[in-house]
Parts: sequence; structure tokens; C-alpha cells
Amino acid sequence: MNKIINITANQNAVSQEIKGILTDKLTKAGYRVSADFDPEAELIVCVGGDGALLRTLRYYHFPQIPIIGVNTGHLGFFQELMPDQLDDFIRDYEKNDFVVQTMKVAQADVQTRNEHVKLLGLNEIIIKADKSRSIHLNMSLGNNFVEKFSGDGILVSTPAGSTAYNYALGGCIVDPRVDLLQITPLAPMNTTAFRSFTSSVVVPPDITINIVPEFTYENSLLVVADGKEYNFEDITGISVSFSDKTVQLLRLNGYDFWDKVKTKFL
Repeated sequence: MNKIINITANQNAVSQEIKGILTDKLTKAGYRVSADFDPEAELIVCVGGDGALLRTLRYYHFPQIPIIGVNTGHLGFFQELMPDQLDDFIRDYEKNDFVVQTMKVAQADVQTRNEHVKLLGLNEIIIKADKSRSIHLNMSLGNNFVEKFSGDGILVSTPAGSTAYNYALGGCIVDPRVDLLQITPLAPMNTTAFRSFTSSVVVPPDITINIVPEFTYENSLLVVADGKEYNFEDITGISVSFSDKTVQLLRLNGYDFWDKVKTKFL
């Protein structure tokens, strides 16, 4: 280990205070805390809530450096530590008393008439209208056409994101050790005129989900990656699959996914 640690934090006053305290503690323990993001760092510590961790990953292009969160937010599902655990964390980290949980990242390849854009999301990729209206999306799994979806949109979640917006929509909670993508509809229409899946669809990790919008109405859509909205005009197709990128979440020994679920949801 090279004794360099990156610390990021949101602008919340409590987060900034904890960042300063942690910086002092790590410095006294012999670590160099980078004021800017150092790509050679051995660890990233993110102070804030789940949103802060997701923003850190996106801003630094999903670095292949282990990351651990200190929760100063609300739910804190990704965050491993509370502010009163900093000394215990430093002790356990120096003893290598931790595990690294690898999580796959979803990728949306958006093709328009003028450009090709790649978006990444640890939690989910959402495709929906840019205004408050229903949309119609031709969906194929691989080369197999499945349905013309009609409704507000669709969400494709990773196992990591199964407990986020996907869960609020009625999707399944997925143990992160299970390798799959989950497609969950947003307000699907299921009438004599329109027929759409009304529950989640689970697909294997090597399947590409291909979406082609109908241009009956405005041909602009929002593609949302982990809460970050991107507006596109003249979309000809969107493909969602797993990326080659992964996120390495550092967990203290004793971490258990289902204990976290019980603590946060039940």
C-alpha cells in the first residue's frame, strides 16, 4: 500500500467537519491525504450519503480504487461507517481487517442521428419522457423482440440498485452476489389498446437490452444514470448492458447484505 488516501465530501456542514476530523486522524496515522483526487491512491473515503458516493464515482469516471463511505446522510445503504467509527475504521484498515465487495456497473449506449454517448450507473439506468407524457418503446432482449412498452418509462437496475428506485417501484431486492439485470416498468399501460409488462423482468448478465423509441410524438427522451439526467434529441436506439467497469466497495469484516437490508428497510 502506498499510504495515499483520497477523501471526498459533499458541502453539508457536518460532512465537511467529519472530513476535517478524518483528515487529521489519517495524517497522524501516517497517511497522505490528497487535497485533489490522486489516481495513485489506495483508497477513497466518501463522506456524505448514498448520493455523495454515487456522485464521486461518476465525477471521477468510476475509478478502479476501493471506496468506503462515511454516512452523514439519510439511508446510507452504500455507506459503511458512521462518524463515531473513524478510529475503529483506521485500526481495522491498517490490520487489513476488511473485505472488498465488487459490484458491476450498468452501461447505456445512446445512439442519436448525430452522436454516440456512453453513460454509466452503479444503481440504474432509466429511460423516460423529457416531459410529463407517456412514451412508447420497442424493447428487445438481444435480437429477440419482446414488447412495445407504453407508459412513463423503464428502469434497468443492477443488483446494487435493486434496493433504490427499483424497490420503490415494486421491483425485487436482489442479493449482490446474484449476477443479473432487472427491468422494472414505470407506470405501464395495460389496456385493450396497449399491452405492457406490469412487473419486473429479470435477465441474465450477458443479455443486452435494446430500446428503440417510436417517433409518434416528440422524439426526445431523458436517460437518467444514477439520478443524473441527460436529454437527447433524435434517438435512434439505446442499448443497456453491464459495463466492463466495476466498483470496489470496502466493507468491514462482519458486513452482511441482509443485515443491512433488515437495518435499513425492515
